[in-house]
Amino acid sequence: MQPPSLPSQPIQPVLPALKTALAAGHAVLAAPPGSGKTTVVPLALLAEPWLAGKKILILEPRRLAARAAASRMATLLAEPVGRTVGYRIRFERAIGAETRIEVLTEGILTRRLQTDAGLADTGLIVFDEFHERSIHADLALALCLDLCQLREDLRLLVMSATLDTEPLARLLGGVPVVTGQGRAHPIQIDHLDREPQGRIAQVAATGIRRVLREREGDILAFLPGTGEIRETNDLLAAAPECAGLVLAPLYGDLSRQEQDRAIVPDADGRQRVILATSIAETSLTIEGIYCVVDCGWSRLPAFDPGCGLTRLTTVRVSKAAADQRAGRAGRLGPGYCLRLWTRGTHHSLPPFHPPEIVNADLAGLALELAAWGVADPGELRWLDPPRPGPFRQARDLLRALQALDAQGRLTAVGKQLAALPVHPRLGHLLLAARARGCLALACDLAALLSERDPLQRGATAGASLETRIKLLDTWRSKGKAATVRDGGDPACCRRIDQAARQWQRLMGDAAGSRATEEIGFLLATAYPDRIARRRPGQRQRYLLATGQGAALTPDDPLTANEYLVIPHLDARPGEGRIFWAEAMDIEALRQDHGHLLTIQELVQWDAAQERVLAVRREMLGEIVVAEQPLPDPAPEAVRTALLAGIDLLGIARLPWSREARQLQARILGLRTWQPEVDWPDCSDEALAADLAWLAPYLSGMSTGRQLAQLDLVKIQAGLLDWERQQRLQRDAPPTWTVPSGSKIRIEYRIDGPPILAVRLQELFGLAETPSICHGRVPLLLHLLSPAQRPIQVTGDLAGFWQRGYPEVKKELKGRYPKHFWPDDPLAAPPTRGVRKKRPTN
Repeated sequence: MQPPSLPSQPIQPVLPALKTALAAGHAVLAAPPGSGKTTVVPLALLAEPWLAGKKILILEPRRLAARAAASRMATLLAEPVGRTVGYRIRFERAIGAETRIEVLTEGILTRRLQTDAGLADTGLIVFDEFHERSIHADLALALCLDLCQLREDLRLLVMSATLDTEPLARLLGGVPVVTGQGRAHPIQIDHLDREPQGRIAQVAATGIRRVLREREGDILAFLPGTGEIRETNDLLAAAPECAGLVLAPLYGDLSRQEQDRAIVPDADGRQRVILATSIAETSLTIEGIYCVVDCGWSRLPAFDPGCGLTRLTTVRVSKAAADQRAGRAGRLGPGYCLRLWTRGTHHSLPPFHPPEIVNADLAGLALELAAWGVADPGELRWLDPPRPGPFRQARDLLRALQALDAQGRLTAVGKQLAALPVHPRLGHLLLAARARGCLALACDLAALLSERDPLQRGATAGASLETRIKLLDTWRSKGKAATVRDGGDPACCRRIDQAARQWQRLMGDAAGSRATEEIGFLLATAYPDRIARRRPGQRQRYLLATGQGAALTPDDPLTANEYLVIPHLDARPGEGRIFWAEAMDIEALRQDHGHLLTIQELVQWDAAQERVLAVRREMLGEIVVAEQPLPDPAPEAVRTALLAGIDLLGIARLPWSREARQLQARILGLRTWQPEVDWPDCSDEALAADLAWLAPYLSGMSTGRQLAQLDLVKIQAGLLDWERQQRLQRDAPPTWTVPSGSKIRIEYRIDGPPILAVRLQELFGLAETPSICHGRVPLLLHLLSPAQRPIQVTGDLAGFWQRGYPEVKKELKGRYPKHFWPDDPLAAPPTRGVRKKRPTN
């Protein structure tokens, strides 16, 4: 086809280079907002030869941007949307048989890839505004790169306004980066002198009124979400200086007419104040803007561990996003931007918002990968791969939801969940409700779980979700006043009702029971990991299946229930506060969710009782549902548990007699004195490190008290073969025979030489220090008086006779006059007891 006639746009000078790059393969296009890359580039590529007969798919991060981009391109072609250019978004599509360019939201492309993995009719996939780094965009790019290994003719074009393009170009295979210019004029940027006080909407309204007084031209104000937009709109509508202005909200859920009212200049020339979310940063071209008012906040998706879902959270804007917002004022001429924060605060802003894949819940991504046939994310190419820990947790959740089998393969339930564009938790809830006949209630629950609490802060209704469902019924049947009387927020109830209707449209069925007694069943279906049991003897404290603790307020009526399902709690470390919960009956749990229960035969050491505990437990994760004694535990299991107990008690807890310790010291001594012999290491450290030596002697034992029956002398001797036992007796004997004939016990020590404590007169006649181990090891002599009191310690007996004995003799003769104290001990016979003195000449 002939290329269409396109309006002059800043992107046009780089179109030849882009066409050359794409003719050879993938490419990256870096160009600022307003350059025309979203609408001009796809039209300019339609006539390229490599694209003949093929479609272009364009990914937009938001529904409003997808509709606007398709409408703009159709206008440039002078055609209605749905002919050459169409779009496909959630709950809406405008596609015809002639459509060559389809603008999709990112989740829609993932669904398309899963159902038509080859994309045979597509020649180019364009990732627009990739710098926003949504998890859907990262996943879609990873899947497309995988597909390109089979489809070498498929091109990928990644377009970004602010992203660092070099890592992206490397990811795509070292492809060219084409850089375009934008249409920019000088922009005066002012900050506040001090940090503002008050609600975001109040601060924004004050800033907008200031700009209205000081500047001319249409104003684009950035606010984090629809709630702040509505509040700001109401504040401005009541302000005198805003009379005659066009106040135009701009966010994703508006009708086409309402969106056009914000995007297109007023037909009567009236000044506009456009109140927009961050969608207006880069995704849309808004005509006529000369002034920007930036509140400094964004609403971004982030995983909320408290509710187990990804929710929108309000965070400070990044510097890159602030620059994008300010740049909206410089499209037509010199512009002005008022930032509603101080310069000091600006310096502390993060440079970029982190990619969503870093902080998001990965359950949906894990489900998509399983549907793609990938168990390990490392099999694909990512700009930022999913983190291993959160990915493992996501797969564990999918198994609990019966979406994956034990091998990580997609189940029949998983295939149904993968076909639903919702979080797997909520998808499982809706599928179970359809089978149960309570889909209407499930849609209300899904909406409630995705929104904030409809009860006003300070309401005393407790954590019950049934209370909140009834509040929603009150709003529907009796209106705003009755809702307020019951402590509810009518605006929040309205949003929940709108969301519930969307869920009903998604499921194609608004029928079914709304019996609130089904709430516990439905919540357990979506939150199997959040089932909790009250801790024994503690009225308000609960243990979750994950092992986490949680607590109700003391006056909450739900404290009367032993089992709860807790879809929302404060996920702080330790024990979290329960915000939303509902009662769950254990028998209903067994009947409806029996797959969550496991039987565990447990044989383990009970440290408190110092005994082996053998029980059969019915478990729900970390919760013990029921327990009974195990009548005949396997002996090997009991032995293993007892060994674990000994390990905890410590090796010193064993019945070490003096004889056992002496045997240990003898063996360890020989291990040192005879390194050439393979003596076993029986030190406390070695014995404790591997208790296998003890296992054969534990038969019939199961308590710490029974360990007293162990004979550690016999057990240690069993570490030696017959030859070493004989060598032990010879080389490290338990006793030594002194000259008097007495067999004196040798005291062996691990940290010193062996000791021979003997009365002095029993050594008379012995010239040299006694030794063991073939003379290698002299004994340390503790010489004793006749009353067994120590008088001298020596390792040199010959030296003692020569130098020490004369002095000792003088003392001993006075203290023990009945004993014989010869002048020459080496010539005197040894004696054990009292001996008459020899007559003197």
